[in-house]
Amino acid sequence: MHEEEAASLFQALSNADRLKVIRALVTAGPDGLNAGDIAQKVGASPSRASFHLAALSDAGIVHSERQSRSLRYTVDFARIGALLTFLMDDCCNENPQLKSCCR
Repeated sequence: MHEEEAASLFQALSNADRLKVIRALVTAGPDGLNAGDIAQKVGASPSRASFHLAALSDAGIVHSERQSRSLRYTVDFARIGALLTFLMDDCCNENPQLKSCCR
């Protein structure tokens, strides 16, 4: 992952409600949640939840799939993992006293 891509992902995540959405989707696992359940879990109106889901979807952090009349959202675990790896790649600058934080 390049710095520009990481910055774009951080920008999409730089909202408390969006972080709540991501946490709800991570907790739900690979089955994900429908938009109404996400709104309820994060305490947002359906339109507000849809606004945040659209931003996360545009960033490629969540994906949606139509299931009859609703959308089911899932988090892209690989993309979140790549972002965390980007952050931790140079962790602790090879300092042996700090290496335990990266294990």
